[in-house]
Amino acid sequence: MTTTDFIRRGNRAADKHDDDVPTLPAPPPVRRKQGLKARFRRDRSLVLMALPVVVLLVVFAYVPLLGNVVAFQSYSPFIGIPASPWVGLENFARVFGDPNFWNAVRNTLVITGFQLVFFFPVPIALALLLNSLLRPAMRATIQAIVYLPHFFSWVLVVSVFQQLLGGAGLLSQMLRANGWSGMDIMTNPDTFLFLITSQAVWKDAGWGIIVFLAALAAIDPEQYEAAAVDGANRWRRMWHVTLPGLRSVIVLLLILRLGDALTVGFEQMILQRDAVGAEAAEVLDTFVYYTGIQNGDWSYAAAAGLIKGVVSLGLILAANKVAHLFGENGVYSKS
Repeated sequence: MTTTDFIRRGNRAADKHDDDVPTLPAPPPVRRKQGLKARFRRDRSLVLMALPVVVLLVVFAYVPLLGNVVAFQSYSPFIGIPASPWVGLENFARVFGDPNFWNAVRNTLVITGFQLVFFFPVPIALALLLNSLLRPAMRATIQAIVYLPHFFSWVLVVSVFQQLLGGAGLLSQMLRANGWSGMDIMTNPDTFLFLITSQAVWKDAGWGIIVFLAALAAIDPEQYEAAAVDGANRWRRMWHVTLPGLRSVIVLLLILRLGDALTVGFEQMILQRDAVGAEAAEVLDTFVYYTGIQNGDWSYAAAAGLIKGVVSLGLILAANKVAHLFGENGVYSKS
């Protein structure tokens, strides 16, 4: 054996030995945290685009929060906030001791719970129905029809229902023409809950399907094809593919709706409050307006509004926590 062959054999043995030794994975690259100036220089275009919205949010949302200090004062607009005397929690004690406040709370929660059951699922059902239509022209026509009432004011919506269901409305005229006595649903406290829910469905259900249609468009069509190959019919595909694809959006909107549970529509209620009476139509927003603002008791109104805001914040935090327990992101998630 020559010297060259001996060297070659030794190299092959060394290479084989190297292959038997496990190699350690390379350490991940260390990312240096960029400073504030570097990040601003990188994202300055996005920051400048968002700046007008941030300014509007600060001016019209966060700065007015400072006015909640009047809830702890006996405030008078004639002497201003600095000169108004401090009364501590006296206004909150007045609010909690007012039976009209608890009547407004009860009505608000009943209306919210009723609409969660009978109004919240309607946009989901409409989105599923529109998504099943094969002809784009028919789908676009139906979308335009159901979107349209969203752009009507509540004054117009209530007027339309008055012309249909009022004492001199179309329904009463048809009943009288056939020998029956007329009926006035618009002034009946017993049917007020069904009335305002019907108005909300007609006005806003079509607009609510936009988010669900966008979520449906994001579902991979191959999932439907795989389910069909496995023998799933239309209902099975909807249950095992469509609804799981909508789950995160449904949870998000449900959390936002719970956070807005104590706000059920000031304009809609104030337009119909006198017709059915405060016992049936008084909610927290109308209570604050009539009891606090209209009577000039600004501190009382601020205390009631502050209670509403704190409870709404607690509802949205609790709902978001429940969403995390079920594996959803919710409104926000911890990094």
